[in-house]
Amino acid sequence: MFSMDVKPPTQPVVGNSWLMPSVMAAFNVVMMVMFSGFFFIFPCRWLFQTGEWAYLVITGPLFLVTLGSIIYLNFADPGIMHRGSLEEDPRSCYMARVKHRAFCLQWCAKCSFHSPPRTVHCPRCDICVEEFDHHNGWVNNCVGRRNIRIYLVMLGFLSLYLGALLGTCLIFILRTKHLSLSLDKVMTFVVVVPVAVALLPVILRLVIQAVAVSTARRPYQRKSQSFEGDNPFDRGCINNCYATLCTPLGPKYMSEAVWFQREEGTEWEPMEALRAQRYSPVHRPKDLPGSNSTYGFGQNSAGSGEASVI
Repeated sequence: MFSMDVKPPTQPVVGNSWLMPSVMAAFNVVMMVMFSGFFFIFPCRWLFQTGEWAYLVITGPLFLVTLGSIIYLNFADPGIMHRGSLEEDPRSCYMARVKHRAFCLQWCAKCSFHSPPRTVHCPRCDICVEEFDHHNGWVNNCVGRRNIRIYLVMLGFLSLYLGALLGTCLIFILRTKHLSLSLDKVMTFVVVVPVAVALLPVILRLVIQAVAVSTARRPYQRKSQSFEGDNPFDRGCINNCYATLCTPLGPKYMSEAVWFQREEGTEWEPMEALRAQRYSPVHRPKDLPGSNSTYGFGQNSAGSGEASVI
């Protein structure tokens, strides 16, 4: 049940908490460019000068696509849901049905609206994301409905690129084992170590993400027993992959009008501002979650975005 002391929504406090995550994301891009530069300047150049230009032809486009996808993912819209207003009633009851499951739309106190199923409020970005998957600290952005495709593309090309780098460096070491120690060899070992360390985690992450997409599950669902034994969002492996990778995304929820919106009516009083119930006493089912129900409403924490199953 909701507390009678309902507080009005407030605008997020803008501080400098974004600074360190942004610096970390920029640092990752700089490190990738730096080690790639070492690779192209030393072992790849040596192989190209000996007539083996195929290594440059393969690794060059992979580097460009990987770097472009990483940079794009830093700024891609994950599926930001617009913020509500002070006129929204946190005690209103909205239902959504997926197959045979009924979901009670949870109230997000941060964004001031009833979030659809699978919409989660990210505490780091302070936004609600449609079909939230996770917050990726490497790119300092959430992964959701609108950018999960580019995230999968980034993981795939990053795996291919790191594998190509590692293979090319090993071939260079074998071709020059009869030569004395040189700067090319030293810089090749400088590239091999971080590439070998990063390759396995990236491949594992790609496999985990592919399994999650094919089974229509999200990482945060592991903490919930809502879908135990039957996931209403699962439409089969092929349909799940098609829905994630090929279906049109539709219009964005975030628009310029939302970016510059200003909430009005700040003299919000908890009980007087609440609108009347959506159901009349005659037509309202007794077992429907709401203020008069014994089942309670919003068992999960406000803003968690995890829908309760009826």
